[in-house]
Amino acid sequence: MLEEIREISNPLYRAITSGLFLSTLVTIPVTASLYLFNPKNEATHKLIVYASLASAAIGAIGGIANGKSRSIASKSATFQVEDIESSAEWKDWRKFVIDRKVKESESITSFYLKPVDGGSIPNHIPGQFLTIQLDIPEQLKPIIRTYSLSDYLGSPDYYRLSIKREPAPPDTIAPAGIASNFMHDSIHEGSIIAAKPPAGKFVLDLDSTQPAVLISNGVGITPMISMAKAATLLNPQRHIWFLHGARDGSLHAFRDEVNAIATRNPNLHIAYSYSRPTPADEGQYQHKGYVDANLIKNVVAPEMEKLCGSSVADYFLCGSPSFMDSLRDGLREWGVSDKNVLFESFAKAKPKKSEQPQEIISKNKNPDAIEVVFSRSGKTIHWNPDQGSILEFAEANDVYPDHSCRVGVCGTCACKISEGEVEYEERPTASVESNSVLICISKPKTTKIVLDI
Repeated sequence: MLEEIREISNPLYRAITSGLFLSTLVTIPVTASLYLFNPKNEATHKLIVYASLASAAIGAIGGIANGKSRSIASKSATFQVEDIESSAEWKDWRKFVIDRKVKESESITSFYLKPVDGGSIPNHIPGQFLTIQLDIPEQLKPIIRTYSLSDYLGSPDYYRLSIKREPAPPDTIAPAGIASNFMHDSIHEGSIIAAKPPAGKFVLDLDSTQPAVLISNGVGITPMISMAKAATLLNPQRHIWFLHGARDGSLHAFRDEVNAIATRNPNLHIAYSYSRPTPADEGQYQHKGYVDANLIKNVVAPEMEKLCGSSVADYFLCGSPSFMDSLRDGLREWGVSDKNVLFESFAKAKPKKSEQPQEIISKNKNPDAIEVVFSRSGKTIHWNPDQGSILEFAEANDVYPDHSCRVGVCGTCACKISEGEVEYEERPTASVESNSVLICISKPKTTKIVLDI
């Protein structure tokens, strides 16, 4: 009955109903008791009336108060739903201001992004990335890049990107990283950049109890910090091993931050490896050399067996392609199932040994018979398979779609396909909506495809 009264929205009706209900509860037993002992006393009659009126008044006040409390709770719930809906509406580019810029190591700098509109931002799943757009002078069109989110808060009011300055590769004429150097040199506190919502499937399951081993080198540490912070905040009973490799302490970003997380979480186990430590690094690392499968097998596995009763774990890898290839091979040879190894890479990784390169065999033996229509650009061009993927084919014909990773990870190149089909050179990592395709890793499958580019 009380729950039904609480549901009454009209405050006057709720007060009357609550008053009558409490008055009835009090009057009946009081009347029965007093008449049993002194039925003819006039004072008894007055006491019954007073008790009835007093209980009715108390019930009415309680009904009003209960309604106010419920109303406040309802408004709070509505506000939260509106916040979620507002965040969900953010699907395309949104402007962010650089609130802080912090140097983390000799090569890595963090950028704290807050929305220019002052609105809320959705939390990300630990391990996801942010896609940003940069207007760089002398570039024909905005440059789009994806960077892992390197922080995790319960209710975020900022996103943090930690970006490594990419120098020109040695012994080549290739230029230095356009976006990373622009971020380091030209983006400062107060600068405005555009970003899309967090995305990516390289994520930590926050409900799992299975041990996790987070393995990184260099700037690959960024998603691992997010995972370690989230696990400490939301699932601190889960055992996490945090393995990171660096040349020396000057290139080891976030060491103090990760150490601080470990002091709060006794189930976060740290192992740093320096390949060329300096005297100043004494006491700051646990192993000399590289993070590899032998370190996991000889150091992590015995400790895991002792603490968890098993060495079965989920492995997360992020770092240079050669680093991850070596670890994947080493873990596979040790007997770790591929389904337990997740990795993040924005460069083409070496395929598994068990995989055969997928051949793209078109049903059309004559490539000249295939038409690629870029509807927004107003171009219809005969397909040339020698020019690579559809993205590369577009660029070769002066059509420049948005893209970033070029390996099917970030989803930036996704576009609508209104006619025809494509086939993928490899399975996409990014989520692909219905009637959309990733052009960075696909080629035409039918005699005509029409793309919204």
